[in-house]
Amino acid sequence: MCGLSGEIRFDGTYADTQAVARMTDAMAPRGPDASGLFAQSRCAFGHRRLKIIDLSDKAQQPLVDPDLGLTIAFNGCIYNYKALREELIADGYRFFSTGDTEVVLKAFHAWGPECVQRLNGMFAFAIYERDSGRLTLARDRLGIKPLYLSESGKRLRFASSLPAILAAGDTDTSIDPIGLNHYMSFHAVVPPPYTVLRGVRKLPPATYAVFEA
Repeated sequence: MCGLSGEIRFDGTYADTQAVARMTDAMAPRGPDASGLFAQSRCAFGHRRLKIIDLSDKAQQPLVDPDLGLTIAFNGCIYNYKALREELIADGYRFFSTGDTEVVLKAFHAWGPECVQRLNGMFAFAIYERDSGRLTLARDRLGIKPLYLSESGKRLRFASSLPAILAAGDTDTSIDPIGLNHYMSFHAVVPPPYTVLRGVRKLPPATYAVFEA
């Protein structure tokens, strides 16, 4: 299991890289093999890596493709990535790594956010488009891989765990009565988009969301 985090600003200021670093550090147990940060103007990503498929540094995350102008932070496993890779190669795409993360990135470039319809696996990812400043967040059909959100009028933060979101600071930690009711009624299960905190939400399963910086 890996961990991803990030922030995108809506007020024209630079992303808070220190907050992203704190979120990333809080997820060290999720990814003990490597840590990475990416920052470009209004957007910043962090990632904790557990090496599974491509063990080389070429698959280090956040993974940046400067030719396509895309950056991805990914957590999960795409079971049909080899078939998708061959299809993308036939369409003219070239790969510099051998894992599934780059396949997701290229699939997004080829087919847009609807590429999630073609992914067979468990995943949560964030993709930043350099030229448009657009951020896309996505989560697998069953919600196996988590993705927590904290949004204010000025920025959106996201991470693979609730403690990571809280590590960034500046989050409303008052109890959400709806989330607490679910927690007490369903034996600690809180259905999305709720959490037990007012200032934190979960991206629902089988969902992608697009944000404009």
